[in-house]
Amino acid sequence: MNLSSTQILKQYWGYDAFRGEQEKIINTVIAGKNVLALLPTGGGKSICFQVPALMKDGLCLVISPLIALMKDQVENLKRRNISAIALYSGMSYYDVRETLQQTVQGNYKFLYLSPERLETRLFKEYLSALNISLVAIDEAHCISQWGYDFRPPYLRIVNLLKELNNVPAIALTASATPLVQKDILEKLQLKDIQVFQQSFEKSNLSYSVFHVDSKINKIIHILNSVQGSSIVYCKNRRLTKQVAELLQLQNISADFYHAGLAQQERNNKQINWINNQTRVMVCTNAFGMGIDKPDVKTVVHYDVPDCLENYYQEAGRAGRDGNKAYAVLLFQQEDIKELKVLPDKRFPLMYDIKKVYQCLADYLQIPVGIGEGNYYDFDLLQFCKNFNLDSILVINVLKVLEQEGHLLFTENIFLPSKVQFTADKFLLEDFEKSHPQLEPVMKCLLRTYSGIYDNIVSISEKNIAKLCRLSYDKVTEDLKALQSFGIIQYQPQKETPQIYFVLNRAPAQSLHINHAAYLQRKQLYIERIDAMLHYLQVEKHCRSQYLSAYFGDNEVKACGVCDNCLATKQTAVSKEEFEQIQAAVVQFIETNTHPLLSELFFQQKQFNKEKCWQVLQHMQEEKLIVIKDGAMYLK
Repeated sequence: MNLSSTQILKQYWGYDAFRGEQEKIINTVIAGKNVLALLPTGGGKSICFQVPALMKDGLCLVISPLIALMKDQVENLKRRNISAIALYSGMSYYDVRETLQQTVQGNYKFLYLSPERLETRLFKEYLSALNISLVAIDEAHCISQWGYDFRPPYLRIVNLLKELNNVPAIALTASATPLVQKDILEKLQLKDIQVFQQSFEKSNLSYSVFHVDSKINKIIHILNSVQGSSIVYCKNRRLTKQVAELLQLQNISADFYHAGLAQQERNNKQINWINNQTRVMVCTNAFGMGIDKPDVKTVVHYDVPDCLENYYQEAGRAGRDGNKAYAVLLFQQEDIKELKVLPDKRFPLMYDIKKVYQCLADYLQIPVGIGEGNYYDFDLLQFCKNFNLDSILVINVLKVLEQEGHLLFTENIFLPSKVQFTADKFLLEDFEKSHPQLEPVMKCLLRTYSGIYDNIVSISEKNIAKLCRLSYDKVTEDLKALQSFGIIQYQPQKETPQIYFVLNRAPAQSLHINHAAYLQRKQLYIERIDAMLHYLQVEKHCRSQYLSAYFGDNEVKACGVCDNCLATKQTAVSKEEFEQIQAAVVQFIETNTHPLLSELFFQQKQFNKEKCWQVLQHMQEEKLIVIKDGAMYLK
């Protein structure tokens, strides 16, 4: 018996009803129509394609830009007993082929992969055999070169959609301005696409901005005032550790997280925070994507992000359970100066782009005309040291080269350990007899990993240790020993940053950069910086309304809970207060020879100064009084 969408929601997620636009979106997808869903962070985007996929026969192909995001969603589905798997960078040819074969056989309901993977020869070989019933394009803003996170391979998703012909597609994003929304629709070229935009209003989330002398003191005050789980975002790795240690000195349970940590360490830190064993996670923006933790009470930004898209997404990780939560942004004058010079740093000169590209080719020893499709280990700090380059310049040049479609730079790629047997099968039995201490690991490899004799296969030392009842260190020691005897080829896992060449290396002077589009992207970046600066300094405008309008949602009412709304409430003058202040002003002018403004405020301390100013302004407009040279006169 086929289950309804609400029955599936209850069975797998435990919810009784959908939220916001979810049900309308799901019904549209089930009807076989294409959808663009603009849902705010925490708006339940995943459910919008996961529920209809479970209602359909066949496979849901999910295109996602980040390995961490793919892995988190796959694990979330597995916990709900839903079959899912991801194809990510670093998997061996054999593992990719094995995964695709299993998917063709119908063993998985969801296949997650990057847009780059769509273009590989191996995937194209299996595409026609995959029974795809739905394509989900996550983080769809990556398709627009006018957005803050443009990825050129997203532009080529349209080729897949054309090949699949009548298979419906759903594109989802939480952070697309009206310009980017229009560009997404143009680039996807989908017929009869229906657009759903859920309100960007978050009535339970209080936004505040503070200009402070000491950021750490303000954070300590916030965390002591508001109990519960918290995230503190910092702009670099060094700061995450420093801030975490300062919080620990104040007996606040805190840890730090960034992409430079080993994967297992990152996983452990994340689990401790999710399980509330760690209260505060101090992190770079590498943390948070795909993490489903609804009870975060505060998100504090120690540094100012470079655009409202990032800020809104990160701040929106607070209060997903619907309870009162706080998003706090701290800044100093130095932050404003840094933001203003960012466009020139973020968009380097053509001379610098070509110079870094040449140095990169020299460092990786890639001759002109080769490199396409290859991964290269890349130590950023060593590279900068070798060529006497500024690391910020290099990172920004790499971003430009990514957006121009030349290469990909992945900071936290995880390449699993790989093994292949190289010894003759007839020698194995004799070797086992002469080296009995290595027999358990050898047999475990042969029994656990099919195809390991003919192919390089990804393995897990942790899993082998568990099966053999050995320590992790003993397993790695035995694997190295087997390699030294020529029994296996063993490649230990790597977490070093990787450069992936999308195109063959070109001569630096002939490097193709679309200069007009490059300058236009820079101009749009300047406008995003300006919007961020205005958000810092706006005083009379509701912050929730400001953020919503930025994303094209102009229907949001004043939230009443942000710092600006609360300030407006505090200075609102009631009719009774107005009459009292006006009477006091008149009496003061009549009873004083020199009725000075400064003296009025000194004598009338029982009234709020802001409210006094409002009454005085009204009295001037109504020509009841005249204020000249700091003195007041009745007319």
